[in-house]
Formats: sequence, C-alpha cells, structure tokens
Amino acid sequence: MKFLDQAKVFLKSGNGGPGSVSFRREKYIEYGGPNGGDGGRGGDVIIRAVPGLNTLIDYRYNQHFKAKSGTPGAGRDMNGPKGDSVILKLPVGTQILSEDKETVLADLTEVGQEVVLLKGGDGGRGNTHFKTSTNQAPRKAEPGWPGEEMWVWLRLKLIADAGLVGLPNAGKSTFLAATSNAKPKIADYQFTTLHPNLGVVGIDNNEFVLADIPGLIEGAHEGKGIGTRFLGHVERTRILLHLIDGSDEKVGEAYQTVRKELEAYGAGLADKPEIIAINKADALIEEIIDEQIAELKAITDSPIFVISGVSGEGVDKVLRALFAEVVKFRATEENPEPEVEEEAEDGAAKPWSPV
Repeated sequence: MKFLDQAKVFLKSGNGGPGSVSFRREKYIEYGGPNGGDGGRGGDVIIRAVPGLNTLIDYRYNQHFKAKSGTPGAGRDMNGPKGDSVILKLPVGTQILSEDKETVLADLTEVGQEVVLLKGGDGGRGNTHFKTSTNQAPRKAEPGWPGEEMWVWLRLKLIADAGLVGLPNAGKSTFLAATSNAKPKIADYQFTTLHPNLGVVGIDNNEFVLADIPGLIEGAHEGKGIGTRFLGHVERTRILLHLIDGSDEKVGEAYQTVRKELEAYGAGLADKPEIIAINKADALIEEIIDEQIAELKAITDSPIFVISGVSGEGVDKVLRALFAEVVKFRATEENPEPEVEEEAEDGAAKPWSPV
C-alpha cells in the first residue's frame, strides 16, 4: 500500500427535502384540511478515526463526497426520511484543514473519535404548518434548506511516542529495522527512506511506537532534498532520537545542521527532549569515539550514547532511555496536575467568581 499523508477533497452535506402541499380527501369525511408532511433533513458529512489505517491513499482518486438529500414530505402528514450521511474513515492522527490550510477544523487523535463536519440542510415544512383561522386551506410549503459544501485538506500526522531524526544515511532505517518488526528500505545511498515508517519497539516487556522520517539536509526548510514535509509526523512525539553517523568526520556540524532545520520548521520540535546516538560504532575506534563525544558535549547538554544498529551495541541502553522519557509523559497525561484554588487574604478559599 502506498503512503500518502495529504489529500484535498470536496465535501457536501445533503439538501433538506421540500415540504408537501396536500389536502385530506376521504369518502364520508365531511371536513378535510391540509395534511402535507415535512421534508426530511439532509445527510451529514461525518469524519471518523478508525484503527488499521496509516495512509490517506483511499482519498487520492476518490475526492468528492456528497451526502444524500432528504426525501420530500407527502400527504397524510407523512414526513420524509432523513438523507443518508456520508462517513469518511480516516487514520488516527488526521487533521482536517480549511482550503487555505490556515485553520484546523478537526483533529482526530483517538480511535473511534467522530466529528460532524458539515450538517445537512433542514427539511421544508408542509402546508399543515401554515393553517390559520383565516387561511384554512394554505397552498404553501417550504423548500428544503441547502446543505453545506467546502473543499478541505486531509493531513496525516502519525502518532508515535518517539521520533528518529538525522541526516541521510545516519542509519535511522537500520535502527528501526533492528529494534522492531518494521521493514523499511535500507541501502547505501541517500534518501533511501522516501516516506515515514512506524515500528513498535519492545524493551524489558514494555512497548512504545517509534517513527522514522526521511533524512534532513541543510536547507531542507527551503525545500532542498525532500524538504521538511514529513516533519509533521514527529510533531506529536514525546521525545526525539537524533542519530549521527559516526563515520562523519564532523559530527558537530552534522548535529547542528539538523537542529537548525528543526528550529526553522517550528511547531515546538526544537523544544522536545532529545537523546543523541552516535551510530556505526562497530566501524570506529575508541579514540575517535571519545573525540566525537567531546565535540558534541561542547555544543549540547543532551545525553549522548554510542550505538551500532548493525551489531546491536548500545541499542538496549538507548531504548531504555527513550522509554523512560515516554513513561514520564504518559504519567503526566494520565494524572494532570490539579488546579490550585486561590486563597483570600485571611487564608480562606477565594469564593467562586465568573470573572
């Protein structure tokens, strides 16, 4: 299945059905009168987060979604049924943006979350509603109200606990493949990874989700290389694992290049907790490793590990450090700090006020 994280679609809710103009005519019934029913309400446009999806490829070629209109009313005070709603089944982590991509209309962060994005038009009233003492045979009914329509962007931001960042060929895909059941493409050339990958990592009978995105190069925020398009997939992560190629002679410059791109992208990525891992330790000698660690410590306070995604050296230590940070965030989300009531000058609790 191809990966697609953005799609533009057209949505339209159903029109309301028109009301009916009808009169009661029955044998042996002396008095008739209006009995036109109301039109049915138009169907809604609903978005729903479902499990088992991690791409928007279903919306690549099917881009128009229209709910059914309400059924017209009928005689004998029969109201028309509501039109069928249309439901868009989306991966967890999908955001719905306005056509100009400036406004977030909805954000699906949990399985089963459902949002009525566009409401169907109300049905028109039948002529029964217009009967008065001076107009007992009204020949008036309302047309149904039109539904709503709009173009929107669907943007998927994968939900993961930790994210992998680094320059191309830093060994991110190798690390993900070695620590999870994910099978990303691995090769000895740049930009092997063309789209994000997710893997469930296990350590000490615990699990967390790790996201790998394509490598960043200098000027990525200006569109160079693959650009920063996929950085949105690590916006929701709790912590970043910054992999650095140990065979690079200038690890300090490599680190700062990626950090500058994170800062240029914004969205709080540069403020997230970070763990640094010097990769490919199996091809390095101790003297070089010590020099690289000293070079990095001179420019950052983040914890530094030395690992090898191929041999497995130091990998468990990094995973334990990542999981320790993930646990902290999970505990914070489950048990948020209680709000402290302000106290009056005499020490008593301040009375409630709407201001």
